[in-house]
Amino acid sequence: MRLTRALVTAGSIASATLTAQIALNLAMVKKPSTPSSPISERVSILLPVRNEVHRVEPTLRSLIDQQGLTDFEILVLDDGSTDGTAAIIARVAADDPRVRLVQGAGSQLPPGWLGKPWACQRLGVLATGSVLVFVDADVTLNPHAVASGVATLRASEVQLVSPYPKQAAHSFSERITQPLVNWSWLATLPLRLAEHSKSPVWSAAIGQFLIIDANAYRACGGHESVADVILEDVGVLRNLKRNGYRGIPVDGSDMAECRMYTGAQEIYEGYTKSLWSAFGRGPGSIGGVAAMLLIYVLPAAATFTSKDSATRRWGAVGYASGVAGRALVARRTGERVWPDSLTHPASLATFAGLTTASIARKRRGTITWKGRALDDTGLQRLRLQPVGTPRT
Repeated sequence: MRLTRALVTAGSIASATLTAQIALNLAMVKKPSTPSSPISERVSILLPVRNEVHRVEPTLRSLIDQQGLTDFEILVLDDGSTDGTAAIIARVAADDPRVRLVQGAGSQLPPGWLGKPWACQRLGVLATGSVLVFVDADVTLNPHAVASGVATLRASEVQLVSPYPKQAAHSFSERITQPLVNWSWLATLPLRLAEHSKSPVWSAAIGQFLIIDANAYRACGGHESVADVILEDVGVLRNLKRNGYRGIPVDGSDMAECRMYTGAQEIYEGYTKSLWSAFGRGPGSIGGVAAMLLIYVLPAAATFTSKDSATRRWGAVGYASGVAGRALVARRTGERVWPDSLTHPASLATFAGLTTASIARKRRGTITWKGRALDDTGLQRLRLQPVGTPRT
């Protein structure tokens, strides 16, 4: 009983601490607004797609409808789609000279490359803008999203801005998992360190919507520097920081919306392909799962099941603080607050289960994504390229 009480107490204190960090981060995080004047520099909006027939049209239309830009291009790389994605792109962009459709590598990738980094690298090479804007095919942008992002990039004097979109969640499985996308970085990242430190340790970025200075991107090797990194978005930011540049996450909930997955099967396939790498290999992954259970699941369980009154009280503190942190983030990002915030322990238990399943799939070598196997050829190695002088 004493051990259980000690563990519940420790988890509850950690939960309250992380909720305090959420409140502090929300007070500091930038929320880009529409710039007062149009962006004059050339902007390249880059969209890699592979088998996105059911979602690419609203994404592409939102890119075409961008406002506040005097000079921009849209490059779409169709990475070997077999479901008619390219036909939709061609139809939507038929009369718009700003849109260019590029055919990708199909099912064959160069040795050592994963699919998304390869697609992004090709787009980066073809792009002619001084700012590169990478957008995923499951994201729709508000009309001034790109202009706001570019203005924030320049005003903040950084080389990468990562706006975290509002996460759309409709089915039960989505409502359990997807709110953790925004909650996770606000809970675990000391934002002040992330904004001012060039250490790659303090990094958060999301590939759904990335805005990067083109010169810095190319000086650091572009996506070639993360050719085999499955979480390539964080990898790009870490590589920039290793080379003396800076990047920041921002609140992009007014800029964009993303529906990553549409049900339980997509959630399982999507998360288990990559969660094995989220905490590093081996002990790091196991430690991450243990921390989720200790901080958010054990206190909630103790609140309702422990026979010891002191343990129940501590558990209630941990459960309430976890729910409060989740509600703060949901309210800020425009996501569903109630009753979903009350299920926060179930969300973390599900995430721990997905991480465990991802580790198991990785060890068995059974991870695939969009028809491609993700083998064990150094997927988490960050290769650094020769660079020029960093811009300060």
